[in-house]
Amino acid sequence: MISYDVVEHGKPLQRVLKETPRPKGTEVLVRITRSGVCHSDLHIWDGYFDLGGGRKFYVKDRGCIPPFTMGHEPFGIVEAIGPRVEGVKVGARRVVFPWIGCGKCAVCKAGQDNYCLSQKFLGVYMRGAFGTHLLIPHPKYLVDSSGVDDAFAATLACSGLTAYSAINKLPELGPKDWVAVLGCGGLGLVAVSIMKAKGIRNVIACDVDDVKLAAAKKLGARLALDTRAPDAAQCLGQLAGGNLAGAIDFVGMPATLNLAYPVLRKGGRYILCGLFGGEVTLPLPPIAQRAVGIIGSYVGNLQELKQVVALAKKKSLRPTPMETRPASELNCSLEELKAGKILGRVVLDLETEAA
Repeated sequence: MISYDVVEHGKPLQRVLKETPRPKGTEVLVRITRSGVCHSDLHIWDGYFDLGGGRKFYVKDRGCIPPFTMGHEPFGIVEAIGPRVEGVKVGARRVVFPWIGCGKCAVCKAGQDNYCLSQKFLGVYMRGAFGTHLLIPHPKYLVDSSGVDDAFAATLACSGLTAYSAINKLPELGPKDWVAVLGCGGLGLVAVSIMKAKGIRNVIACDVDDVKLAAAKKLGARLALDTRAPDAAQCLGQLAGGNLAGAIDFVGMPATLNLAYPVLRKGGRYILCGLFGGEVTLPLPPIAQRAVGIIGSYVGNLQELKQVVALAKKKSLRPTPMETRPASELNCSLEELKAGKILGRVVLDLETEAA
């Protein structure tokens, strides 16, 4: 098999030839054909997350030590199965759920693998999808996306799932309520598309890039806000008519929290997904007085992936802008993503890679 590995944090990924694994027991070997490139990959590639105040969380402290293979938006074809596998056959085309837990703790048994403390996340703690083959511990992590474009289906494993799970954490919305999407990259754009599919019409897209704002409006955002304006928070509150019920932050930095959190209506929720980094200081009494919620949302669970795939299969979920590129362009794609030059998603074509 071929994989593109981080051999040193921040340096170009290297194309490596490895022995193709063989599935045992309930394991399934998937021949990866499409793999999305996510903004979270940049942090893993760099080797740390910014905690603010000069503090960093280093991924090596969680066992993510080079060399390793990133990639957590996998789609592929079942190539081989272990002797105890049931429910899937060789040749099946499937989206792979990457947020795999230990399978033994109470959290995993409740179907919340993504909250497991003994994580086996693909592309983070285990070999990921920037390669031709991926070994999956159980067929339950494979989701049938028949009828959905393969490249779009791959992105549902992270960007679609993360957005869908965050949207599920919004408060109950009334007809005059609005939701702000902070950051219209790959996740923000699919969030707009998902909300339209779920009947949420009052959406304000927020970004610093006019092209991304235009894409968000095309996907269903009713209003758009260029957040470079010095009075952007005030403008957001005015656009929502004082009824900003929710803000989903796909950036995750002090500037985006300070944009939306102060103008939430009473009972509103600020939902943080983005991992750009930094820290903030908030006065405590207003949180209680305004009954607002500050909620973290971390990817999503297997049932939510099945639900967002079902939306896509019904054709009610419009695909976001994406570009399929050969795997050989992975390094330049990461650089472009870091520079903010990618509209929507880049998806790698690994189908033509020699295995």
